[in-house]
Amino acid sequence: MSEQRDPIKVMVVDDHPMWRDAVARDLTESGFDVVATAGDGEQAVRRAKAAAPDVLVLDLNLPLKPGVQVCKELVAHDPSLRVLVLSASGEHADVLEAVKSGATGYLVKSASTQELLDAVRRTASGDAVFTPGLAGLVLGEYRRLAAEPAPAPGADHAGEPRTPRLTERETEVLRLVAKGLSYKQIAERLVISHRTVQNHVQNTLGKLQLHNRVQLVRYAIERGLDGE
Repeated sequence: MSEQRDPIKVMVVDDHPMWRDAVARDLTESGFDVVATAGDGEQAVRRAKAAAPDVLVLDLNLPLKPGVQVCKELVAHDPSLRVLVLSASGEHADVLEAVKSGATGYLVKSASTQELLDAVRRTASGDAVFTPGLAGLVLGEYRRLAAEPAPAPGADHAGEPRTPRLTERETEVLRLVAKGLSYKQIAERLVISHRTVQNHVQNTLGKLQLHNRVQLVRYAIERGLDGE
C-alpha cells in the first residue's frame, strides 16, 4: 500500500490577478494545497512567513518589492523553502539574478500548464528545474565565474586543502546532479535505489558543508563535474 502523503503547500505571487488566480486554480485542481496568494512583494513576504508554503511560485516583476528581494528575504527566513520563479522574462541577467537570490528553478510564462505542475512537483522534491535552455545558461555562467577569479593556490585558511574527499560513487552522483538529472533518473542510470541517491547527496552536502541541491550543483559546476 502506498502511504498517504500530505499535499504540497504552494503560494502563488503575481501582480496580475487573472494570471495569479488561473495558476492557483490549476494547482488546486491538480491536488496541490494553495495556502496563500499575493499581488505585491511586501504582501508576499508577510503572507509567506505566516503560511509557510513548501514551494513559492514567484513572479519577478512585482510592485513595492522586487521578486529577487522577496526570494532573498524568504529563503534567509526559511532555508528549506523552494522558490520556483515564473516570469515573462527569459533574459539571462534575470535568470542568473534569481538563482543567485536563492531560487531553485526558473520557468518562463510561455510554459504549458502541465510543465508548470511538473515543475512545482519537482521543485518540492528538491530538483533544480529550469525552462529548457536556461539550465545550460546557469551552468555555463557558474563555470565562467568559477574560472574567473583564480585565487592563489593554497590560499585557504591554514593551508588546508579546500576540497573534501568524496567517494567515487558520491562524485559520480554529483556529476549527474550537475547535469540536471532528477534523483529518479540518477537511480535508474546507476541501478541503485532512489533512497541511496538521496543518501549520497546528503552525505556530499554534509562533507561540502552545503545546504541544498542548488548549492551542490554550483559546487559541481565550479569543479567542472558537469562535463561529459
